[in-house]
Amino acid sequence: MKILVILSRVPYPLEKGDKLRAYHHLRLLSQRHEVVVVALADEPIHPDARSQLMRFCSECHVIHLPWISRLINLVAASFRGIPFSSGYFYWKSAQREIEAIIERYRPDHIYCQLTRMSEYVRSVQDIPRTLDYQDAFSTAFERRAQREAWHSRWLFKVEQKRLERYEARMLDEFENCVIISTQDRDCIRHRDRGKIVVVPNGVDFERFRPREMEKKYDLLFTGNMAYPPNVESAVFLVNQVLPLVWKQVTQAKLAIVGATPSERVQSLTGPNVRVTGWVDDISEYYAQAKVFVAPMLINTGLQNKLLEAMSMQLPCVTSQLASNAMGGMPGRDLVVCSDPDQYAAAIVDLLNDPAKAARIAVAGSRLVRDRYSWNSATQPLIDLIERG
Repeated sequence: MKILVILSRVPYPLEKGDKLRAYHHLRLLSQRHEVVVVALADEPIHPDARSQLMRFCSECHVIHLPWISRLINLVAASFRGIPFSSGYFYWKSAQREIEAIIERYRPDHIYCQLTRMSEYVRSVQDIPRTLDYQDAFSTAFERRAQREAWHSRWLFKVEQKRLERYEARMLDEFENCVIISTQDRDCIRHRDRGKIVVVPNGVDFERFRPREMEKKYDLLFTGNMAYPPNVESAVFLVNQVLPLVWKQVTQAKLAIVGATPSERVQSLTGPNVRVTGWVDDISEYYAQAKVFVAPMLINTGLQNKLLEAMSMQLPCVTSQLASNAMGGMPGRDLVVCSDPDQYAAAIVDLLNDPAKAARIAVAGSRLVRDRYSWNSATQPLIDLIERG
């Protein structure tokens, strides 16, 4: 089978969740089928990106989006009534290139990641198409709107309503749709959302395996540190939770690890808070920490950071939103909190009770290894595509 995969970003390096998901989907699909990838780029690509992707793909097409086109497209989206995110990534020149690739390659199936890319294949009628929502982005914008300043809140509400309508419309238009978790599927506003297939993410167990290293950090938080939900979580952790922790564990040290930290994240640096930026091997930081804390406030989706930390037998403290998506049992597989006092108490408890921390770490690792291998997680997607 010939499969055309259409992405909004070049999936290398793997510093963002959509890149990680796309990379492993490409890898596993290519084991059974011929794969051609088309990826947009709104910034210079990594020098090794093409060679990395050509390990899996017979062709790799990168279409660069000029900044002026992105600006024009955002304005055009406001008049077309489509989400601004879809407008940002839509360019007529890219549309023509993709149509030419489809005409020449004649794929048996088109796999499109994220609703923002669906504009490019909405007119295709004679080739089966699968859309990966990944997350329920309309719900994420709804939650972000509640936390934004009054002068920008209206814009997030507008985008939330547009995404809500657009997500429902794509379920009617695409032959198949998949999403990352049951929790996200239930947020899609459509009476037939039950037919969306849940395809979770997985973990690279070879890379994220338990290992013994000196514990340099009491606490760890990871992620792309320019991504607003991660920024909000980091600020909440340092400004609202850590002062309560320091009252009982005065020298508790936190590492905030991840690419492109925003100015707000960089400003959190202090005597007991380290902001690293990009690191070559994030697994070393998991191994050097005692407790992983992910106070996710507005996210939808399944958190890769939690899967990785739990895979490395690190006890995790997180929110109900994040716990629901992965299906862990609170108190056994991880600790679930809802406010600064609860987070602080849970952190202090795990730091002061290594035996309890170890029990939760082992249970969490067992959960992840039982449910979240990339092979088993991706199989429903492969089955769906092979059925057409």
